[in-house]
Formats: sequence, structure tokens, C-alpha cells
Amino acid sequence: MASQPPVNEPTTRRRQLLGRLSFPERTYITDALRTETVGGILLLAAAMVALIWANVWPHAYETVLDYTVGPSGPLHLHLSLETWANDGLLTIFFFVAGIELKREFVAGELRSPSAALLPVIAAACGVALPAILFALANSGPGGHPSGWAIPTATDIAFALGVLAVVGSHLPSPLRAFLLTLAVVDDLIAILIIAIFYSSGIKFWALGLAVAGLVLFWFLHRRGVHGWYLFVPLAFVNWALMHESGVHATVAGVAMGLMLRCHREGDEEQSPGEHIEHLVRPISAGFAVPVFALFAAGVTISGPALGEVFTQATPLGIILGLLVGKTVGIFGGTWLTARFTRAELNPQLKWADMFALSVLAGIGFTVSLLISELAFADDPALADRSKAAVLVGSLLCAVVATVLLKLRNRHYRELCEEEDRDLDGDGIPDVYQQDDPAWRARMAKLANHPHPAEDGPEDGAASGPTPHR
Repeated sequence: MASQPPVNEPTTRRRQLLGRLSFPERTYITDALRTETVGGILLLAAAMVALIWANVWPHAYETVLDYTVGPSGPLHLHLSLETWANDGLLTIFFFVAGIELKREFVAGELRSPSAALLPVIAAACGVALPAILFALANSGPGGHPSGWAIPTATDIAFALGVLAVVGSHLPSPLRAFLLTLAVVDDLIAILIIAIFYSSGIKFWALGLAVAGLVLFWFLHRRGVHGWYLFVPLAFVNWALMHESGVHATVAGVAMGLMLRCHREGDEEQSPGEHIEHLVRPISAGFAVPVFALFAAGVTISGPALGEVFTQATPLGIILGLLVGKTVGIFGGTWLTARFTRAELNPQLKWADMFALSVLAGIGFTVSLLISELAFADDPALADRSKAAVLVGSLLCAVVATVLLKLRNRHYRELCEEEDRDLDGDGIPDVYQQDDPAWRARMAKLANHPHPAEDGPEDGAASGPTPHR
């Protein structure tokens, strides 16, 4: 009887927020973010080139943007390079986002309702509050409420590029939360684009696009292989969606969601994971940077910067990114913990979540796209909106860098603990501490601290001397 807990003590452990990932999930997150980090650096470089190009040689920049290429019939694909970048290259980006979302639902953080609650609520709040702040800023005379969706998006590639440039470490729970948050954010963004920024629907083209998507799904589910079949079919689906009046990127996310992302039999990778592994470098390393090259070229001058901070539309974008995203994501996370009686990972603090929320205010790729869509009939306003996106993202990057740098030493220690592998078996020690076989190996190593004394061959095989 003495071994039973008192009646007034809880016998169940409280759910933990931002807890340690499983080893397979950590491996997937690490591989995915490594590619996105490289892409983020290329994205930053492309944005800088675009700004220099547009301000030093503006006529040449506009000429390139307006250069048209492609067939004029039967689906009106004689488009400018800017349109090909907006509607074409970003379809690859959203295709990868669709695969990520499908994988998260079947094998990742979103497969469990309790685990999905935090990133979904955080992402929803991180979309709603920026939209509300923008609407309030544009509620008076001279406002343009149609741009409410511009400050709602998080650009994980840009955020990771900033982290890579400033050399800031993030432990895997924070990186996983950032990735999952961005995936949910991308889903909301594509729904916003499909619902609010589609016009003049041609139902015959939309019907054929849907039929093409069904054929794509059927062939994939029947186990048909061959890029020479699926790539042309994907292009036809995209062209029909573009012709229909629904934004063409919807075709990309739809095809990504159709891929099977769970493993069957002795598969080492599901088809979705395999295709994502092939396409993600194209998206992060080519499609998104080239889009940035064509979208980020705005004129920067004293008067132009003054308009960013004095006119309702650009000011609403900056407030949405810097204040709305930060308060929305952090507030949604805190309220989730408060009302679900969950506890934060003891290795982290709420200050870490606040810094991550500021970092998530970097909205670049999708925000630039929505700027084009919201103000398609007013190029000058679209350019001011893009400038506001750049300024707001830069402010978020600077503030987040300062906050994360204050904790960078602690993050480095956590990352070293996550990566420590004293027995050299390829699996970090934190995932094996409850394994008797691992304990036996570590005890053997501890009892032979100088394996080189047993001979060169034994010493070479024994591995490093353990230390804690």
C-alpha cells in the first residue's frame, strides 16, 4: 500500500510542448531543413540582386520582367517571364508544400490531434491577427483592405537563410515547430489564394483540370512509375488550372497532397518522400530564388521608404508582420498551453518561443505573390506593398537575430547534447539511454579508458573515450 501514490497527486504526466522528437522524425527534419537553409541563402542572394538590378538598371529589369515567351494557343500560355515565375515556378514550391503537408498528416507532427493542436492554433492565430491589424490600419480613407492577406504568410526558407547567415543554432524541437508551423501556414495561404484571389472562372477548363488531377491520382495509386508520364501530365494539369482562372499554384499543392506518404512493406521511403527528396532541391535551389529575382526588385529611395511608414497599406503590412505574426503565434502557443494544461519543455523558456515567433514574422515568397494578386491593377501600390514586405521581414530578421543570439550559447549546448554519439553507432545517445545494450557498451568503454594500450587494432576499433 505504501507504494501507491497519494490520492491528491496526479498519476498521469502532463503533456509536454516542444518535447524531444523521435529519431526518425529528427532525421527527416534535419535533412529537410538542410536543403531549405541552402535555398534560404540563395533566396537572400537573389533578393539582393533583384534590388540592385531594379535600382541601378531599372529599364533593363522591367524589360526582362515583361519579356513574353510560350505558345499563345490553345491555352493562352504566351506569358511574361514575371508571370511564369509567379504562376509556374511557385507551383513547384507549393507542390513540395503539399507533400510536406500530406506527410505531416500521416507520419509527422500533425498525425495526432493532440500534437497537431499547437502548430495549427499557432498558425491560425499567426494568420488572423496580422490580417486584423492590416484591416484596422486600412479602415479609413485611402486604405486598401483588399491586401489583408499580404502579411499573413511565413517564409521558412528566408528564416533559415537568416539563421545560417548569422550563425544561430536552434535545437530540433524549435526547428520542427518552425517547419510544421510553416507547413500549416502554406496550406492556409493556398486556400486564401484559391478562394479570394481567383476570378473569371472558366468551368470547362476547371473541369478538365480536375479530371487531370484524378488521372494523376489514379496512376499514382496503381503504382505506375515514370517521370516521362507524370511530368507532362502535371504540366497539362497546371496549364488547365491556369486557364480556368483559379490560381495555377493550386494544381501544385493538389498533386502534392495526392502522393502516398506512408510506407508499405519493406519500403525505405514512401513515393511521396522519394519525390520530395528529388524535387525539394529544385524548389529551394532554383524555383524560389528565381521567383525572388523577378518579384523583389522594387525601387528604394528616401521618398519611397517614407511612404512605407506613412501610408496605410504598407504600414499595415509592416505592423502585420512584426507585431501581428509575433503576438499571434506566441499568444496562440501560450493559450494552447494554458487551456490544455500542457507544460513547456524544461530545457526551453517562453522567451525562446517569443524569439521564434518574431522569426516567423519573416514573410517573403507568398507575401510578394499576394502583393501582385491583391493589387494587379495598381502596379505602384503593388511595388509599395513589396517594399513593405521587404522592410517588415528585415525588421523581423534583425529583432529575431538579437533575441536568438542572447540564447545562442544555450542552444549550442542543447544541439551538442542532441548530436552526442559516444559509442559511434550513428544514433545519438539521448535516444538510447534507456536501452540496456547501450548502457553495457558505455560501461565497457568506461572500464577501458585507454583502449590504445591493448594494441593499435583494438584501440582503433574501440572508439573515443567517453566523457560527460
